[in-house]
Amino acid sequence: MRTPQPGGEREMRASSNGHATRTRDRDARGRPRNARPRDELGRPLRRDASGEPPLPDGPALPPDAALDLAQELIDSGRAFQAHEVLEASWKAAPASERELWKGLAQVAVGLTHAQRGNATGAVTLLRRGAQRVAGYAQAPPHRIEAAAVARYAAGLAERIERNGLAAASPATLRVSLRDAP
Repeated sequence: MRTPQPGGEREMRASSNGHATRTRDRDARGRPRNARPRDELGRPLRRDASGEPPLPDGPALPPDAALDLAQELIDSGRAFQAHEVLEASWKAAPASERELWKGLAQVAVGLTHAQRGNATGAVTLLRRGAQRVAGYAQAPPHRIEAAAVARYAAGLAERIERNGLAAASPATLRVSLRDAP
């Protein structure tokens, strides 16, 4: 993949057309990163706005800590941030658990779409997440309630599809990821 260079052809063309340009936000490794602040639902804000404090950038949390933090974020209505935590765990998980973590992240994104008012996105991601998580129902690791999470996500998707987002009140957009200790 080619990385556009500051002052490159694209930037010069935009400048000559009267369009303002700026170089893309990048991390220390040169990978694209969006440094714009975000609201509580993960939507980008203007660069000069104050938003949700970003989650620390670094290695994925250990599974128990990631699940505890994701649960806390879901319970406080911040499913987008929970998705970020679960996505980091998915990418760092051993191969045997990747689909589970990916499914949990997709359920959190489905909740995010519902919170943002996007019924189609909510239904799609809740169903995808439910299918992935259901594959771990017989022997879920880390005390994850895989069968219950899958039932919840599939059921919420069905209710939203049938009744619209009226079926997704803040109280219904909460899922318990693990059994009680």
